[in-house]
Amino acid sequence: MSINSVKLTDQFRRIGLKPGDTVLVHSSLRSFGYVEGGALTVIEALMNTISDKGTLIVPTLTGRREDSAACPPVFDVFRTKCWTGTIPETLRNMEGALRSLHPTHSVTAIGSQKEFVTSEHEKSLSPCDKQSPYYKNAQSKGYIMLAGVDQESNTSIHSCEEIAGVPYHLQQNAFEINITGYDGKEITVINRLHNWEKPATDFNKLDQLFEMNGIMKKYKVGNSLIRLINAYEMFEFTIDILINNPYFLLV
Repeated sequence: MSINSVKLTDQFRRIGLKPGDTVLVHSSLRSFGYVEGGALTVIEALMNTISDKGTLIVPTLTGRREDSAACPPVFDVFRTKCWTGTIPETLRNMEGALRSLHPTHSVTAIGSQKEFVTSEHEKSLSPCDKQSPYYKNAQSKGYIMLAGVDQESNTSIHSCEEIAGVPYHLQQNAFEINITGYDGKEITVINRLHNWEKPATDFNKLDQLFEMNGIMKKYKVGNSLIRLINAYEMFEFTIDILINNPYFLLV
């Protein structure tokens, strides 16, 4: 059975999204089932739901295991494709979309707060710190939506790790990275990137805790299992856990 924009819009409204909302969406397009029009239809339905007063954010991540001072990441705001799926890559290429300037953990946004969400990410000292879009979404009382993916895809948990200062998450030292911005000119940023060799973590430890504490609710949209998370409450709850037990997320 296929699903179209009208049906998707109705179902997004039924799960509680409304005009003016800000929502950061991590997604698997395949999880919805057959969608007429594909990724563009999902984006259209989300924007129909939150309206032009709302803001839709997607992660357009580009980080690689090789990223280090010896092998700095390469990032061009227009040319560097993301690896976070069809919906983010489609939105990244849409007219009017804005992408934040970060060498590994950019987001792309459309809607009323796109400038606020994406601005000054290049000034972050780590990928997901308090100047990042992930923290801004929480402070704006936005949502995190996991559509057909689980907590392992929830980049905002990395933001909680960084703010709580867990000892395993980031590389030992910050270093300079040259990225290409909107005017085609190079910008030098200083960042302490993720440590890809860190001990294994399990973000799904938080899934049941979020649900039990009313931070997250689960729904179905099409065939996709939707986790809708109150971002502000998630940050408060997770940062508190990690301050008290910095190793909580380790396997």
